[in-house]
Amino acid sequence: MLPELPQKLLDCESQVLISIRNALHDKQLNRISININFEGLRLLPIAIRLIKEFSKNNKNFILIWPDAGATALAKRDAPEYSENIFSFKEILETEYINNNEFILFAISPQHYDYEIFENVSKQHKGIILMLNGKLEESAVGIGSVARERRKLFLSNWVNIYWLEPIKNGAMIHLYPSDWILYKLSSNKYSVLETFKLKPSPDQIFESFLSTQ
Repeated sequence: MLPELPQKLLDCESQVLISIRNALHDKQLNRISININFEGLRLLPIAIRLIKEFSKNNKNFILIWPDAGATALAKRDAPEYSENIFSFKEILETEYINNNEFILFAISPQHYDYEIFENVSKQHKGIILMLNGKLEESAVGIGSVARERRKLFLSNWVNIYWLEPIKNGAMIHLYPSDWILYKLSSNKYSVLETFKLKPSPDQIFESFLSTQ
């Protein structure tokens, strides 16, 4: 059965949890990405709710943030988990970085966090989940060697959840299902096409063009 588009954010989070649980059963996956692509989305409440759900099953989760400010806000809003919340810099100085029993949950690393996040990934051999990471660098000034290194790093990550509104439709991926492209017509979403891999912008355009 194909996954349905969530009606609200909590439905989306339930799908994320299902995808994570499915992925954790695959011992070959240890670099896992999750993307919820909505403008203005507040990630802190989502991250805290996800951590709370996994804590019910005694999962060893560590929540890590790119900077000290975001880390402090997370500790303020989830004081019961403050001992399991760190910045990227802080986690490198703890015993958790070398403990594969702990799962690191990285929230929204950006392209300017690449160096330190790559260091975290190299040192932690256990599972790392990445929520809404944007590590691609489109700047012309970046050298070809650095660009290839970044490309190789990103190729090691497997997406297990993707939700994105697009013009006249939406796209969803819920591991281990295919990528699904939906078309919006008469205020109703219907499946337009499915893909084994994430479709390119050209593939999406061609799919919509074929239905006109």
